[in-house]
Amino acid sequence: MGPGVNRLAHFAAATALASSLAYLLAGPAHAQNRAAGAQPKPAAAAPAKPQDRMVVDARELVYDNDKKTVAAVGDVQILYQGRTIEADRVVYDQGNKRVTAVGKARITEANGTVITGDKFNLTDDFRDGFIDSLRVVNPDKTRFSAPRAERTDGETFVFEKGIYTACESCKDNPERPPLWQVRAARIIHKKSEQTIYYEDARVEFAGIPMAYIPYMSGPDSTVKRKSGFLSPKFVNTSALGYGVGLPYFLNLAPNYDLTLTPSYFSRQGFLGQAEWRHRLMNGSYTIRAAGIFQQDKDAFLPSPLGPRDKEFRGSVETSGKFFINPRWTVGWNASMSTDRWFYKNYRIRNESLSNTTYLQEAISTAYLNGQSESAWFDLRGYYFQPLNYQDWQKQQPVVLPVLDYDKRVHKPSFLGGELSFTANITSLTRDTAAFVELPQQKSYLITTPSYSLYDGCAVYDKNRCLVRGLAGNVSRATAQVSWRRNIIDPLGQMWTPYASVRADIFSVNPDTSGVINSRVATIADTSDEVFGRVMPAIGLMYRYPFVAKTDWGTHIVEPVAQIVARPNETNSLRVANEDAQSLVFDANNLFEWSGKFSGFDRVEGGTRANVGALYTGRFGKEAFANLLIGQSFQLGGRNSFASGDLLNTGLNSGLDTRNSDYVARAQLSPFKGFFLTGATRLNATTFEAQRIDAAATYANSIITASVGYGRYEPQPDLGITRRREGLSLNGSLKVAENWRLRAGVLFDLDKYKYDRENYRTAYASYLAAPAVAAMPVYPNTGPFQTASTSFGINYTDECTVFDVSYSQSYADRQAGSTKDTRTVMFRLELRTLGEISYSQNLSSSSSSDGVSSSN
Repeated sequence: MGPGVNRLAHFAAATALASSLAYLLAGPAHAQNRAAGAQPKPAAAAPAKPQDRMVVDARELVYDNDKKTVAAVGDVQILYQGRTIEADRVVYDQGNKRVTAVGKARITEANGTVITGDKFNLTDDFRDGFIDSLRVVNPDKTRFSAPRAERTDGETFVFEKGIYTACESCKDNPERPPLWQVRAARIIHKKSEQTIYYEDARVEFAGIPMAYIPYMSGPDSTVKRKSGFLSPKFVNTSALGYGVGLPYFLNLAPNYDLTLTPSYFSRQGFLGQAEWRHRLMNGSYTIRAAGIFQQDKDAFLPSPLGPRDKEFRGSVETSGKFFINPRWTVGWNASMSTDRWFYKNYRIRNESLSNTTYLQEAISTAYLNGQSESAWFDLRGYYFQPLNYQDWQKQQPVVLPVLDYDKRVHKPSFLGGELSFTANITSLTRDTAAFVELPQQKSYLITTPSYSLYDGCAVYDKNRCLVRGLAGNVSRATAQVSWRRNIIDPLGQMWTPYASVRADIFSVNPDTSGVINSRVATIADTSDEVFGRVMPAIGLMYRYPFVAKTDWGTHIVEPVAQIVARPNETNSLRVANEDAQSLVFDANNLFEWSGKFSGFDRVEGGTRANVGALYTGRFGKEAFANLLIGQSFQLGGRNSFASGDLLNTGLNSGLDTRNSDYVARAQLSPFKGFFLTGATRLNATTFEAQRIDAAATYANSIITASVGYGRYEPQPDLGITRRREGLSLNGSLKVAENWRLRAGVLFDLDKYKYDRENYRTAYASYLAAPAVAAMPVYPNTGPFQTASTSFGINYTDECTVFDVSYSQSYADRQAGSTKDTRTVMFRLELRTLGEISYSQNLSSSSSSDGVSSSN
């Protein structure tokens, strides 16, 4: 038989099988009507839906009239109701209305699920039946297998001696067990409930049983949200004992839900937590609450070092954001707790915690924000709750309101260039004045034989005390308009003229009532005064890039010169400097038009010139380098940075002399993945480094490494009497496929000096009164004193995340810690099953936890 005859025979067989199966499977009612002699009306016969039509392809067709069967043999493929059935042989039994598929049998569902087995025994609509040697691969790559399975009602799978996993099979050795799998006596998958049930199950890792679970259930891969228990949370601390929390998620509606987390601690009893989430058409909000009636209050320190006086402890948090329209949003992020130790003691998640401040605090804020392509508006208020026993709540300001507005007009017709408008309104209130003692903090507002709290001053005068904040109310309104334009002449030189005018109005009303606030009368005017200032400015910047091309790169050298003329700053000692207390002079603000103070309370005055040179180089496709070095000069008028305010802002900044310190910044990347960065400030006469920041990083697919170094000289006028120096080393290494090690260490390179200073002080006290004072022990710390260490190991693949880490933070009085803290953390995430995490503090808690040292 020739090829053409073969093709014709295959086509005839496939057509005959398609006709037979389509007639038998898709139209049994129609066949019965014809057998009864009924004459169906053509007008009543509806055409078959596309998904009900059967498409069959096979090599040959075998009829058995005695058994009333039709068999399709050889590369059989049937498309029916969105499913694709493939096998070596498919037999339809008309009498039993069963379809049997054998030999590489495979069903592909409409959603992409692939079911394979040695033998399928199904109903004529392929919905129900039995499958031998079943294997199911879902679209999300989860897998089921079983020696035998049954599907009923078209939606329930029962896997006898089933196995479930979300891990892919090993490509080199498919018979090897996956990293993890759940083996159960029965696995029941009910699609209508979107739930998988496991009976008499055990969890295996690499084929080794690790955990036995009599019964469990979980959502299938189609579930996005469903009520049920979440992964448990485990805690073990000296103050709480052993604890476990079991969250329960309530899917109340598609747009809102509730999570309840009851937790039990062997030492403190039950802790209740609830989280409500609600999404609306234009935004969403969240409310979280937690509370406990403690059983053992003695586990904590007494007030003011701890919460021993608290029987009930709890917190309330809320956050939200709503879009009024595409440009305007309103939102909030607020939290409040019964005490400052609650979040840390009970491991409560708090999104309001500040991650930028050294001493931790919870920042609550509410805001209204609007922005467009050329304007920005922000109105908000702040409330600060300190979370460290060394901070006093009454010294924290309530800031309300803070209004910022910025508007830029590009190329105004009458001027060209850019015209900008800036406005700021800030008002804050504080109950108790905050002080810092000079030259070194030795006095405290509360002093006992065992502890000292809250910074104070022994003598409250300008030379011996800094005022971080006045008690009472301080308000300021600022408005500024500025203009600048870039002009390039025929030689390629760039000239930038600049002009601005700024006006400020202050209202200062200090509170001098009470024992502490009355002492501020020697520093600030106690009268409720309103005063203002106006600061005009004109300036010019010059830049001229020189470009050179060589065989090894392109080089641009650009000298930059800027001059800004202003009248003298006024009222610097009358201004309660609240928002411009931080001043770091470096290459980033060398050419700042609006001045080098960080906020609005202070304003730069006098005539100043800033000069520098910028180098930029490109080498090949990836290598580059840039360098900026410059200096600032006070040409005329009074130097604002040499005139200290109530906090001496500007002094020891490198700008408080006529010729400023030199500042430099550099970046270098010799090849892909390797970066060197550095910044420094050098004394103008001795060239000694006053600030150094340097870092080196390298990263590729195998290794990541970083080195950071910082050194800052003392600033005695600001109350910083010691040099600060530190070195950090961090890195990770891929040791095998999916495995990565990481480690980090932070060295305090200056602590040994501090320890020796304390020893000398204690030794002098001993010599003065040996009968009273104890003989101090000479410190054994060295230059490379470790401040913190951490290391861990991580495994991540398509189905598993495993992470174990150890961290140690050493005692630091400034952070409120008197003892080292050592913590081990464990986390295991099995995709689709859930996550288990656990942390264990290996040392007794520090005093910053408010926990009794006897525990």
